[in-house]
Amino acid sequence: MHLATLARHTLSRGATPAATYTLIARLGHQPLPTARAVCLALGIPLAETVRRLADCHDALLAAPRPDSEQDTGELLEALGVFDVPKSLTDTERTVVEHFLVAVEAMGGIRPGHHHGLQRWFTTGNLTAAYLSLAAARPLPRTGDPTRYWASLVTAGELLAATLPSDHRIRYALTHCRTRATCL
Repeated sequence: MHLATLARHTLSRGATPAATYTLIARLGHQPLPTARAVCLALGIPLAETVRRLADCHDALLAAPRPDSEQDTGELLEALGVFDVPKSLTDTERTVVEHFLVAVEAMGGIRPGHHHGLQRWFTTGNLTAAYLSLAAARPLPRTGDPTRYWASLVTAGELLAATLPSDHRIRYALTHCRTRATCL
């Protein structure tokens, strides 16, 4: 059976991408083709799949340790290798642009926070990205608080207009407005 077909079948039975990787790798298949098959089964375009796997090939896929299939699958999932890209609407792209302005205005961002934001942008989980940025703040010496909070207020207004029933967004928007006016 073709690996992508096996991966698609496994995913259709409710397995996570990490569990799908683990199952196929434990059947004796090499890590790189297995990871590629899971990505393709998820509908990730081949060019994007190749780029993602090249980024982690040396660290995770080149020389697998015995019995490490589950750990490798979970790491690939945590790194976002299996994240399915979502096509964003014009409004969503505008929201992401405001988020990027806010990230720049932070004056520095922790790598883990940056990684999480990138994953949320890829998957279209803009609510999580907004809540995360609203809970953060610009750095005292290098950040630009005025620009940071203004960009989050604008992004929040756009999100609140498209997701009016999400109370979390309205609460975070109120928080961002308060921070913007307290400067």
